[in-house]
Amino acid sequence: MNLTYLSTLANHLWQSTLFAALAGLLTLALRNNHARLRHLVWLAASCKFLIPCSLLIGLGGQVRWRIAPETTQSNLIVVMGQVSQPFTDPAASLPLLPTAPPAGSPLPSVLMGIWLCGFLGITSAWWVRWRRIRATVHAGSSIDLDLPIRAVSSPSLFEPGVFGVCRPVLLLPEGILDRLTVAQMKSVIAHELCHIRYRDNLVAAIQMSIETLFWFHPLVWWIGRRMVEERERACDEEVLCLGCEPRVYAEGILTICKLYTESRLVCVSGASGSNLRKRIEAIMHARPSVSLDFMRKAALALSGIAAVAVPVVIGMTNAPVIEAQSPAPAHFDVASIKPTSQQGPDIQGFGDVRILPGGRLFAEKAALRYFIQNAYGVKPFQISGGPAWIDSAHYDIDAKVDGNPNPSQMRLMMQTLLDERFKLKVHHETKQLPVYELVVAKSGARLPEPREGSCVVPDPNGSSTLPAPGQLFDCGRVRMMMSPAVAQMRGGRISMPELVRVLSNVLGQTVVDKTEFRQTFDVHLQFTPDEALGGLPTPPPAPSPSNDSIRSAAAPDTHGNIFAAIQEQLGLKLEAAKGPVDILVIDSVERPSAN
Repeated sequence: MNLTYLSTLANHLWQSTLFAALAGLLTLALRNNHARLRHLVWLAASCKFLIPCSLLIGLGGQVRWRIAPETTQSNLIVVMGQVSQPFTDPAASLPLLPTAPPAGSPLPSVLMGIWLCGFLGITSAWWVRWRRIRATVHAGSSIDLDLPIRAVSSPSLFEPGVFGVCRPVLLLPEGILDRLTVAQMKSVIAHELCHIRYRDNLVAAIQMSIETLFWFHPLVWWIGRRMVEERERACDEEVLCLGCEPRVYAEGILTICKLYTESRLVCVSGASGSNLRKRIEAIMHARPSVSLDFMRKAALALSGIAAVAVPVVIGMTNAPVIEAQSPAPAHFDVASIKPTSQQGPDIQGFGDVRILPGGRLFAEKAALRYFIQNAYGVKPFQISGGPAWIDSAHYDIDAKVDGNPNPSQMRLMMQTLLDERFKLKVHHETKQLPVYELVVAKSGARLPEPREGSCVVPDPNGSSTLPAPGQLFDCGRVRMMMSPAVAQMRGGRISMPELVRVLSNVLGQTVVDKTEFRQTFDVHLQFTPDEALGGLPTPPPAPSPSNDSIRSAAAPDTHGNIFAAIQEQLGLKLEAAKGPVDILVIDSVERPSAN
C-alpha cells in the first residue's frame, strides 16, 4: 500500500458515505411503507462499500462511442535507431493524472498493519461464534414439527433461530414447546420461516463480510443495526398478515425473552432481534403498511438505475475518441527492395526506417532484423531465431500506397511485405524471462520538474523545428548519446513510460515500472558504458592517444555504470526479477526475390 492507494481509498469511502446518507433519506421517505423495502435500501447502501465509483467509471470509459472526423495524416517522420521504439507517439506517453510521487512515508504501512489486526480479530470472533452455534446444532436432537426444514432441539439457552444458508436448520431451545401456547409457537415458527423465504441469513453473511473489511468505518456498523431492525420488522409484518393475533404474537416474543436470556449469535436469525420495545409497540398497533403507488415505484427504480448509470455515463463522456479510419489497405501498391550496395561490417548501426507523408515507407541500410522489429512493434531482445544473415544483410526499401494510412496500418502493410517478399513466418510465445523492476530508491526519487522551454514541442503537422541553444529535441522523447568514456540519456518533459521504454532498449531486457510516478520530468543521466548495455551497439572506438585523452583516461570515473547512475542521479533503482515476456519467434525466412 502507498499514498496513491490511500488517496483512492479515501475517495471511495467518502463517496460510499454520501451514498449511505442518501439511502437514509430514502428510508425516511419510505417509513410508512413495508419494512422489507427499507431493508433492501440499507442493503444497497452497505454493498456500495464493495463497489467503488471508479470501477463503474472505468467500465464506462471502455465504451468508445465518439468518433472523431477523419483528418489528413500529419507529416510524421520516424527516424529509427537501435534505442528507439518503432512508431511510438511521444504524446501518448504523457501522463493523464499528475499525482505526487511516492514520498517513502511509513504511514501507509502503519495503517495497513492496524487494518490487518482489526480484520484478523473480527474474523476470529465471527469464526468462534459460528463454530459455537454449529456445535450446538450437531449436539441437538431432531424433532418432527412437519416443517419444510429440519428442526433441532438443544439444551442450550439460545432463543429460537435459523442457522445456515444453503441448508438452514430451525434451532429451538429444549422444552420450548411446553412453555409456549400452540398459537404462540405457530407465530414464532412463522417468523423464522419468513427469514428463510427472504434468505436473511445470506444477507446477514454479506453484511458481516462488509463489516469485517470496513471495520474501521462506524457507518458500516450503524447500517448493520438498521438492517437487523428492518429485517425483524419485515418478518413481524408478514406474521401479522398471515392472521396471527397481535397480542398472542407479542406475548410469545416476551416469553422467549424472559426464558432465554443468553446472548444470541449474529450467525442466527432469531425472533427477539432489534429494539424489543419498538417491535412490541408496532405489533400491538398493527398499523398496515402502505404499498408503493406507481409514481413511488418509478421514482425508486429511477434512483437505483441512476446510482449505477451516472458513474458509467461519466466514464463514457471521458472515453477516448475513436479516430475515424478508412479501411486499412492490405499491402503496398508499389514496393522496391534492393540490397544495400555497401554490405558487411563497414555499415554502422541498423539503418533508418521512416514513414513519409502520402503513404510512403522509406528504409535505408536497414538490417532485416531491424525491419522486422519495426513491422511488429517489438524490441530487439524480443525477437528469437532466424539465420545470421538477418543481422548482416542490409536493404534499401521504398514502398508506396495511395491515401494516408496511419502508422498502425503501415505496420500491417510492412508485415504483409515481409510475408510476400521475404517469406517470413513468425509466431508469438510468452516466456518467463529475467526482467528489471524499476522502483523508488530508499533515498526517494530525484526527478527534476520540467523547466519551461527545456525542449521543443513537436509540431502536430510534422514539420521539424530546430532547438534553441540549451533546448532539447522533441519534448517527451529520450535521446541517447554515446562516446567511449560516457553515455548520456537526455530528454525534456519525459514520462515514466518513456524512460522505461528507453531503459528496456538500452539494457536489452524488459523493464517493468513499479514507481507509480505519474508526473513528467527532465532527465540528464550520465553513466559509463559497459557490458550491461545489452541493447546498445558497440560504442565507437576511442581516438588515438593524445595528452588530452591521456588526462581524460586518468581522470576518475565519477558516473558509475547505468545501475549506480540511476540510483545516484535519479533516486531510482533497478532490481532483477523474472516476469512474462512476449517473444516473436522467427520460424522461417528467405532472401527477397529480385524486383
